[in-house]
Amino acid sequence: MENRCSFWLPKKKRFCANFRFNDSMFCGNHNTRSDAEWVPCPIDPSHTVLSENLEGHMKRCPLLKQAQSLSSQPFFQKGINGGKDDEDGGDEKGAMVPTLASLENTTSVMKRNAVYSMSVTEFSKLINKIQSIHSSICNDIRDSHKVPEACDMWIKREVDRKLPFQEKHVVQQASILGNLEEIGILKTSSGNVVMEQCDSDGSSGDDNGVPAVVEFGAGRGYLTQMLADCYGIKKVFLVERKSYKLKADRTLRQKESLILERLRIDIEDLNLKAVESLQGVPYLAIGKHLCGPATDLSLRCCLAAQSSQDDAVQGSGHYLRGLAIATCCHHLCQWKHYINKKYFINLGITKEEFHAITWFTSWAVDADHGSDLSDIAGCTLHLQSIEKKECVEDFGGVAEIVQNMEATERAVLGFMCKEIIDMGRLMWVKEQGLESQLVKYVPPTISPENHLLIARHANHL
Repeated sequence: MENRCSFWLPKKKRFCANFRFNDSMFCGNHNTRSDAEWVPCPIDPSHTVLSENLEGHMKRCPLLKQAQSLSSQPFFQKGINGGKDDEDGGDEKGAMVPTLASLENTTSVMKRNAVYSMSVTEFSKLINKIQSIHSSICNDIRDSHKVPEACDMWIKREVDRKLPFQEKHVVQQASILGNLEEIGILKTSSGNVVMEQCDSDGSSGDDNGVPAVVEFGAGRGYLTQMLADCYGIKKVFLVERKSYKLKADRTLRQKESLILERLRIDIEDLNLKAVESLQGVPYLAIGKHLCGPATDLSLRCCLAAQSSQDDAVQGSGHYLRGLAIATCCHHLCQWKHYINKKYFINLGITKEEFHAITWFTSWAVDADHGSDLSDIAGCTLHLQSIEKKECVEDFGGVAEIVQNMEATERAVLGFMCKEIIDMGRLMWVKEQGLESQLVKYVPPTISPENHLLIARHANHL
């Protein structure tokens, strides 16, 4: 044991079992190092390398071949959906690739520190501003919990027993599809599913048909699996940057009439117009729990491209029929990616306040998920006495206020901020000419992340 690492692992309640360096008390994982000597890998910034070894690492990085293969694809365009970091709220259709200065995301720790550095007066004003904004624009988010008849085979577990089944996920997936059915994108007739397919020229016999589906942030692809099983979709594109085991792909590929294409790419870099097999084909965009900025990237991927080519390409049938995106993880949202900066600027919210609002959203899921959170929206915050505390001796500032807030009070503020962020997205989609709604598609007991943005193209439905 004398040669073992001396780093204590509190969760495991033991010392690290790795061998230590000869000249150190710690192993390579826990040996103290200068952060200045380590730099992010340019190929995959999720890991770091010693600056002196960077040149050699670039030739043998495990993701090198994948990055080279991806960069050669016609649909790869670095940062095309990333947005701009400026604060003028201007037109984003011609968004430029982010500059090096804007590539660094604002982390949750940075957001928290910025909030704690506020004066009590600034913090109080921000809370009051959030309450005022929420009460004026977030009144039309209705419950829309759907269990369509077409999904009975999944609800009743009449599917392949080898497929993973978790009731809470099945309920969420069914409600997403049920909401699409309610607004007329997916249709059933006399209990039988109706899904018209497109001809070779991209048109269909019934304008309500959806020839193709693009699932953003597809993960293992089980939302698309249910859609294919219950609604007979025949052409599927799964967009996901990570590789997963136990994917639905194997089961989907067994369907003889279904064409499946998985695009392993970051949504930020996907030029949907350049996907050859999607050209000339109307499509439906879906996404379940698109974390943080992934929602904004997906909207920009579909709709920025859509609006820039409406006049020239509409006759060819290449357009978005509708979308259904379940948002989540608002605490990860970034100003540079957010789709509707103009909305926040017009509300008097600065970039710094936006990041504070995104940090507050994490409080919405601090509560026990098994409890009924439906009454939180009707609660009010009681923070009128905050400013008086600043005069108290030894007062710990905003950090102390936050730590002493009731859990329910924190959750109230978190849900308010989530709804404000999603309302901005809803307004942007409406500005693109789509009939749009923001609904709560499952009860909070199923998931507190229960906002669903649904839209359909009025000209095509």
